[in-house]
Amino acid sequence: MIGRLMVGFSLAVLPASVAVAQGAAHTPSNTIVDVAIGAGKFKTLVAAVQAAGLVETLKGAGPFTVFAPTDEAFAKLPPGTVEALLKDKAKLAAVLTYHVVSGAVGSDQVVKLKSAKTVNGKDVSIMVMNGKVMVGNAHVITTDIQASNGVIHVIDAVLLP
Repeated sequence: MIGRLMVGFSLAVLPASVAVAQGAAHTPSNTIVDVAIGAGKFKTLVAAVQAAGLVETLKGAGPFTVFAPTDEAFAKLPPGTVEALLKDKAKLAAVLTYHVVSGAVGSDQVVKLKSAKTVNGKDVSIMVMNGKVMVGNAHVITTDIQASNGVIHVIDAVLLP
């Protein structure tokens, strides 16, 4: 399912909870990683997740909420930043886990938060200004993209802890 492009931040959203298939021999399909790959606009994010060794985690049961920067968001970083991060697995993992929150947090819940505890242990600020949601320094541009193990909200900048 594809989230809708925001012209503000709609409070009329899809349900945030997603039933996750569980079982020792069954891996849920349509995980956050699968959805990101299928979208085609998260190539840098997917490559970074692979380089950091986080694919299996983000294909796990979750649920997770991922604030996913697009390829355009990564392109806004200073020259050499992505390459440097790809060479430093620990720093890369810290940056990527700063984009992930435990639990499936739908946009209807995000707009009520002032901050959220990320998987890397640090809080990221959240605020609503003029009907638009900001997570850290990034605008949320698409909300509530459902995956079998959580939800993705698309952002227009990379969050740096």
